[in-house]
Amino acid sequence: MVVEWSGSGPELLLTIDRGSAAGLRSQLEAQLREAIRTGRLAGGEQVPSSRKLAHTLGLSRGLVQDCYAQLQSEGYLTSRAGSATRVAPTAVARPLERPRQNNSTNRRRHPVADFRSGVPDLGLVPREDWSWAIREVCRTIPNNAFDYGDPVGEQQLRDVLAAYLGRVRSTAAGGDQIVICTGMAQAIALVLRVLATDGIDTLAVEDPGAWRFTAEQAAANGVALTPIAVDRDGLDVTLLERTEARAVLVTPAHQWPTGVVLAGHRRQQLIAWARERDAIIIEDDYDAEFRYDRDPVGAMQGLAPDAVISLGTVSKSLAPTLRLGWLLAPDRLLDRLALAKQVADRGSPGLDQLALAKMLESGRYDRHLRRMRTEYAKRREVLVAALALHAPGVAITGLAAGFHAVVTLPADAQENRIIEKAARRGVGLYGMSSMRHSAGPHQSQLILGFGDTSQSAIQAGIAAVGDLLCGTPE
Repeated sequence: MVVEWSGSGPELLLTIDRGSAAGLRSQLEAQLREAIRTGRLAGGEQVPSSRKLAHTLGLSRGLVQDCYAQLQSEGYLTSRAGSATRVAPTAVARPLERPRQNNSTNRRRHPVADFRSGVPDLGLVPREDWSWAIREVCRTIPNNAFDYGDPVGEQQLRDVLAAYLGRVRSTAAGGDQIVICTGMAQAIALVLRVLATDGIDTLAVEDPGAWRFTAEQAAANGVALTPIAVDRDGLDVTLLERTEARAVLVTPAHQWPTGVVLAGHRRQQLIAWARERDAIIIEDDYDAEFRYDRDPVGAMQGLAPDAVISLGTVSKSLAPTLRLGWLLAPDRLLDRLALAKQVADRGSPGLDQLALAKMLESGRYDRHLRRMRTEYAKRREVLVAALALHAPGVAITGLAAGFHAVVTLPADAQENRIIEKAARRGVGLYGMSSMRHSAGPHQSQLILGFGDTSQSAIQAGIAAVGDLLCGTPE
């Protein structure tokens, strides 16, 4: 890709040795040729104007113009009236480009509908509100706020978050018990790093669950994963008690991916397990912001702040690219978590933290959540109606909160085969099997995300694959 620089051309590192036997023009021509040959200047790229380059190098403009003219005659540069001088497209031997990795941000989108989960509607990110918050922060903060901040986070955001989470999630923590992180991945990595220093070498995870997401951080800290089955009441704590684990990662508000809520008796049983074993519960407060036809469920941290580390982010509520998250931790772990954060990156971006605090204080964050709840509720209704029309009888669960649903396929359905067939029809479907840690026979299920899938795409996508979902032969 050729970068289109604005102004009179990019800066370019060139040096002139006035003590050299070579003439000034010869030195300039040789260095420009080398920059073009080696690809430092790409084909089609604008070079500095003769006036600017002459001023930068302390040369006469006529000398630079003569140099450019010589390189044009040799085919290295090209120029036309009214346009900047550029590197000739044919003058550079293009280096071989490495193939790009097929990751989540570079995934080929399916043309009819893509039911990938875990991503909010990227077209409804509150850009105006965020721009307003950034402008307000830049306009009002003192000069010293542009210095390196506290590695654990800006105090203003931590205090605002403590008040906000206490109000909407029933947490019990002050601002000094919060560490601001670069998203959920870093939050989990910091926690595992600190727990490993306490000799905790086994982490229990939900099965099915997002264990693959945690596996790399766990492996990097010498922590093994132990899967614990999830049923209609959430994580089976009785199975957890049979293991040697002293840490467990749970999604109690809306279990990923089944969508069940960790039942009250299971919460009490889990807290009793943690206190008896001197263990830690890591609570991923996943999808707590988006609920529809059920009463709100408070965070577990409010029940046992001495035994629970609660994690949260704005990746679902605002946008993943902001890379802003937090953790609420017991006092005994805070100093080591603060040190781990300082070693990791010296702190998350301060301006973004202050902008989030401004969003929260102003009420714009809450207003955005209300808009998104309304929109996601409509999409949920569209999804249910489309399934009823095109795949009648198919069981759909996990819809009480969040923006994904679970569809249970007929007993003889082959999950991977259906996904392949749907892809050929331009529809992206995703299976539950990739979320399961334990091998063995399981009923085929699909995870249908509708966060970044429009109402019209939901209708078109289900219409295209309805026969596959209910087991009708092609």
